[in-house]
Parts: sequence; structure tokens; C-alpha cells
Amino acid sequence: MKQQGPRTTFFPREHGATAMLLTPFVAAAILARTFRWQEIAGLLAIAAAYSIKEPLVTLGRRRIQWEGLPTRNWPLDLQAAARWLVVEALVAATSALALLLTGPWLPYAIIFTASAAFFGFAFWINLRNRQRNPLFQVASALALTSTSLVAALSATGSFPAWTWLLWALLAAQATGGIFTVHARLDAMAALRKSNPALALPARRTAISVCILLFTAAIVALVRQQPILAVALDLITVGYAWDLRRQRDPAALKLPFMKVGQRSLALALVYSVIVLIGLW
Repeated sequence: MKQQGPRTTFFPREHGATAMLLTPFVAAAILARTFRWQEIAGLLAIAAAYSIKEPLVTLGRRRIQWEGLPTRNWPLDLQAAARWLVVEALVAATSALALLLTGPWLPYAIIFTASAAFFGFAFWINLRNRQRNPLFQVASALALTSTSLVAALSATGSFPAWTWLLWALLAAQATGGIFTVHARLDAMAALRKSNPALALPARRTAISVCILLFTAAIVALVRQQPILAVALDLITVGYAWDLRRQRDPAALKLPFMKVGQRSLALALVYSVIVLIGLW
């Protein structure tokens, strides 16, 4: 087997989370129906701050290898991680400063402070390898989809009424996806151990989330927002179908890459319908 060399690039490897980060920003930028250069600064700040996690976690997990050593004596992959960290931190800080200086500074200050606090918490979670915790992943979904707030604020200088609904709808979809995936993981573990009872708690939670999404669709219909109701019904049916398929041992053997591609396609279609509904 060919031995892998040291890692020298630190692009984000979690494609689902990256889509969860960028889709709300793009959706909000479209709904704003205007363009200002601050949107570019906002996107750069978000992308750089999100990308910092990869080199920072690498350095944090292997700090025993570099503590007390001159930088030139660090392993090559840690030197690369340090360079990526410095560049991304500079991009994030410069972009955030540009937004603060052009204002409105108070909303930006609140968003950036909250983001920094969550980033610190996420870093601590990653160092302890607890990032698979469902509650942490739901909190991450709320944080990642909040990029819609930055897009709206940078484009319009305020938070239009649709901003909060867009955030809630995209966070709801991401949350449903998280619990559906955990139900699949537990179903796979139950199949390996020949113990179906192991899959029941996660499955019940995912079904409860589907019920909440369907309830939200009814609320949207009552509020005379039929397109949003269609979007919510779409993901409800999509997640319910996935949960039903999880009872089939053959379906549980589907490669996770293919499962992820289907989930991403569903999320993108849902986002487009939401965009139409809020237009």
C-alpha cells in the first residue's frame, strides 16, 4: 500500500456542513434583491472562519508534537496547518472589520461575538471527539444556517421580515436530516449486533421530528403560504421514506456517499422551493 504523505491542504472535508453553510447565504442574497460589496466581505468572513476549524483542530490534537519546538522543527503537515490558520484568520478578521466599520456595527458585533463563542465551544468538542453528538450537531445546524442573517444584513443593512423565517425553515430541514442520519447509523449498528431494539430510540426521535415538520407544513398552509407548505411536505416525505427504507437490511448497505448525495439533492430542491415561497 502506498504510504500517504503529510497533509498540506486543509479545505473543509464535511461537504454536507459546507452546503449547510453556503446555501442559506446564497438564498438570503437572492431574496435581498440587491447587491452591495459588503456581501463579498460577509461571504469571505464566513468561509474563512468556517475553514479555520480544520488546521486549528489539527494543531490542537497534536499539540504535544509542537509545544516547545521552534516552528521550523515542526512536522511538515503542522507547518502547513499553521500557515493555513494564519492566512484564514487574517481573511476572516479583515472581512469582519470591513463590515463593522461600514455598519451597522451593533448587529455585526452581536453576530460575530456569538459566532466566536460557538466556534470556541465547537473547537473544544472536536478536541474531545464528541462532534457526533446529535444535540451538538443540531446546535451546529442552527449556527451554520445563520449565515442567512449575515447575507441579509450585508445586502440591506437590516434584517428584513423574511430573514427569520428563512433561517427557521433551513434550520428545520437540517435538523430533520441530522436525526434521520442518526437513525440510519443506529439501524446499521442494530443490524450488525442482531439487536433491533438498539435502533428504536433514534428512530422514534426522527419520527417525532417528521411529525413536527408536517405540523409546520399545516401551519404554513393555514397562513396561506402553500409553497412553503409544499417544501415542508417534501422533506417530511423524504425523511419518512428514508426511515421506512432503514427497515430493509439491503438498504442499510447503501454507501454513505450515495446517501449523502441524495440528502444533498433533497436539501437543494427544498431550498429552491423555500426561495420561491419567500420571493
